[in-house]
Amino acid sequence: MADIRVREASVVRKTNETDIKLSFAVDGTGETKIDTDVPFLNHMLDLFTKHGQFNLQVEARGDIDIDDHHTVEDIGICLGQTLREALGDKRGIKRYASVFVPMDEALAQVIIDVSNRPHFEYRAEYPSAQVGSFTTELVHEFLWKLALESRITLHVIVHYGKNTHHMIEAVFKALGRAIDEATSIDPRVQGVPSTKGVL
Repeated sequence: MADIRVREASVVRKTNETDIKLSFAVDGTGETKIDTDVPFLNHMLDLFTKHGQFNLQVEARGDIDIDDHHTVEDIGICLGQTLREALGDKRGIKRYASVFVPMDEALAQVIIDVSNRPHFEYRAEYPSAQVGSFTTELVHEFLWKLALESRITLHVIVHYGKNTHHMIEAVFKALGRAIDEATSIDPRVQGVPSTKGVL
């Protein structure tokens, strides 16, 4: 009989700065229910989920009267924690992925190793410091906390682009597709894909 694992997890994070409830399923259908105080992040999380074929529910309130930083950072933390928990011992996964995604004139690349060794490299220069009310430096904060809490190695490169919205959108689409590929089950893999015998 096939070993069928339900790869999903939920987390609640409540601090003096944020109140977040997040549920994430690796093997989904692209369904989202996203309600945060940061509209641009809502849009990016929706793209990430649709292109990765995950299921994601997020309800987040934060101290946006100060700025969006704590909310964006803490959602990255929560998403990373649920990804790590959902993957369990990582048996049978492909582990690696490298994905290019174009968005009109912009091109982004995301490379992942589900290694249990958190590392983040980020190469992106945006024409604008803001997209609407969203500060573009928060993309780094979100991705770094996601990599740290999920314990993955994550490299993100925006090769070029002229429109900041397009460039960031390409990153989130590529992120979804890369995580989907790296976490997909390869029937040829016995145990975990590591000579160490553990990830």
